Amino acid sequence: MHRKSVTITRMKSRVALLFIATLAFGADDNRTLGERARQYLIDLIKINTSNPPGNETRVAEYLKQIADANGIPCELLGGDPKRLNFVARLKGNGRQKPLLLMAHSDVVPADRRQWNIDPFAGEIKDGFLYGRGAQDTKSLLAAEVAVLVEIKKRNIKLSRDIILLSESDEESGSTGMQWLLQNAPAKIDAEFAINEGGHVITLRDGQHVFQVQTAEKVPTRITLTAKGTAGHASLPRPDNPVLRLAMAIVKLCEAEQPVRVNATTRRYLKEMSKLDEYHWLVPLLPKLDNPATAMAAANQIRTHDPEVDAMIRTTVTPTMLRAGMRINVIPNQAEGQVDVRRMPGESKEDLLARFQKIINDPSITIEPAPGQQMPSTDPSPLNSVLYKAVERAIAKVNSGDLTVPYMTRGATDGSFLRARGTAVYGVPLFVYENNESRAHGNDERISLKAMDTGIELLWQMVLEVASAGV
Repeated sequence: MHRKSVTITRMKSRVALLFIATLAFGADDNRTLGERARQYLIDLIKINTSNPPGNETRVAEYLKQIADANGIPCELLGGDPKRLNFVARLKGNGRQKPLLLMAHSDVVPADRRQWNIDPFAGEIKDGFLYGRGAQDTKSLLAAEVAVLVEIKKRNIKLSRDIILLSESDEESGSTGMQWLLQNAPAKIDAEFAINEGGHVITLRDGQHVFQVQTAEKVPTRITLTAKGTAGHASLPRPDNPVLRLAMAIVKLCEAEQPVRVNATTRRYLKEMSKLDEYHWLVPLLPKLDNPATAMAAANQIRTHDPEVDAMIRTTVTPTMLRAGMRINVIPNQAEGQVDVRRMPGESKEDLLARFQKIINDPSITIEPAPGQQMPSTDPSPLNSVLYKAVERAIAKVNSGDLTVPYMTRGATDGSFLRARGTAVYGVPLFVYENNESRAHGNDERISLKAMDTGIELLWQMVLEVASAGV
């Protein structure tokens, strides 16, 4: 009975998926690009791919039905049948290397009790489309699929292949990307890629700054372990591991980390300093390149804008602690997890050696925490065909707004591609009202206006870099 019940449940799930896809395809010929992207996003939100466990194959199967209905060659690839990647390709004339459009299909879990709306209903309310993945990153995936379908429908001639990748498991290890690079790298080999990671900020005067992610800091999680002598808590001990651990964490957090400026952050700071809101940067920029004045300049930047400060040096954030069994017993060991975001170009070995020197306590050991280690890579070039195309597209769709390269504090699956020589750009497509980001948060949403303007922006970017002209 159990096996039969499971089989029936799976059949119902597939029938529901087919029904969703049928609704999406039925009016395709009469829909605008924006309408199509919106419907795809609604459908994708309704497919629950919370990670864990992911079950991203359901999205891959949905996308395959879209591709098949529009005559776009595609395949499902991966090592886990429940967590497959989706790869589609439109052929160009072969004169130039491919363009890769990529986004991940998994989402972080949503606690329904904390939401005011069903996180997997794809409901539209007061001009917003709600649902887990509305910002991260099913909106990008929906936009990319819509662009691919539109190019196929219009029979636009291409100067290069366009590859679409819907990747599994980005949120907890990028195992989908790593499987592809290890087992089928030719399937996604491209000159450059459009990915998540970009961001749009709205200034006080209403001007938008489109931040194109060309670099990212490197997550370097570490474990601090303090050892001491167990004993009764009624007698304080200087070798109490809880105390030693707390002191070590405070030392790390209060230490001034070295200042590092790369091609992306140097250009970012220069362009931002031209804006009235960031004019305070002007006298500080020359000081960042001088070792004698860099630290003081960075400290002044921190007082103005901690986010800018986090772009020029490694950050340290303690997140988890574990020690003891009873309140009246001093344990013989205490452990702390620390989320470190190191600057590109700084080795993990140099960082650990510096931390050991800062802590200066032989009872403390520092080791890399278990889990995926992301590669450290150089920034994607600012003079590439794609970066220039992104600049032109933004200028065309959003006249008067500023485009700048940007290094994100977070991390994406793009780092694995950069490590293999593909220039990856996190494109800023969607303008969030009041600079509100609800990615990974409750009541995640995207405005319909932002979706429409974002899809138009992506359309212009892709045509700029891949159209073969008349």
